[in-house]
Amino acid sequence: MDETPKHAAGEPWEWPEAVWRGIVERARAGRSLSPKTWPGGARCAVALSFDADHETIPLRDSDESPMRISQGQYGNRQGVPRIRALLEREQVPATFFYPAVSALLHPDEVRGVAREGHEIGIHSWIHERNTSLPYQAERDLSYRAADVLEKLSGRAPVGMRTASWDFSPNTLQIIVEMGLLYDSSLMADDEPYELLADGNPTGVVELPPEWIRDDAVYFNMQRFSGLRPYTAPSAVEEIFKAEFDGAYAEGGMFLLTMHPHVIGHRSRMPLLARLIQYAKARGDVWFATHEQIARWCKANAS
Repeated sequence: MDETPKHAAGEPWEWPEAVWRGIVERARAGRSLSPKTWPGGARCAVALSFDADHETIPLRDSDESPMRISQGQYGNRQGVPRIRALLEREQVPATFFYPAVSALLHPDEVRGVAREGHEIGIHSWIHERNTSLPYQAERDLSYRAADVLEKLSGRAPVGMRTASWDFSPNTLQIIVEMGLLYDSSLMADDEPYELLADGNPTGVVELPPEWIRDDAVYFNMQRFSGLRPYTAPSAVEEIFKAEFDGAYAEGGMFLLTMHPHVIGHRSRMPLLARLIQYAKARGDVWFATHEQIARWCKANAS
């Protein structure tokens, strides 16, 4: 077990095969878990997810700016209420991934989301970067985060999405140790697959996200950097619909990652509402939590 992240000696072109092959095999896509059919004969599964980071990103960066922290608080004050109202109106379930510090800052929010039937998943302790952590620190933070979410939601979480999809050489082993059903951090496919650790099947279902299907890459803004929103909501809606159309055409899964402090603004929520209605109009679409999809795929893989 690696106690600290290590890099192979020398330049990459100097590495022997055992080194580069070992790096590639640490956490690898194994057998496809795409089912022959989705529940009720649906052609496509839709997995909506919300990473409720709230104030944790500036806190992780030791940024004590009230302005930056207020941007995260917007997710709790406006974003999540709008999202919950939309999901209730459309009667669709979703998965909310919480950093534990975000959950501790807003415990009533977590309780309310869980009470409405949505899934609560692990999303770090304070949005830390796993690749900067030694094994023991990453493991302890993961277990502590799971305990917080279980106490607040009333149910032990069964899935993880690493913060910023930052997956260290030790993350998969920690997921296996925790006995989790699934991860949603790696991007080797469009469809669910089983994760391999050093070539060995783990039984862990990977529900792959992608930056294309993430609201933050289109809408983020940082005042003292070159990061600016560069895509209109109408263009993001077009991209998301194209991704859904591809999943529907192939009879697969459409997994969308959003953030309450990003998607939750007045000009952006309508695109999500229209996207849900667009998918529903197909008539044979299954809206499900990540847990529901992972369990179905594990039991019904073709």
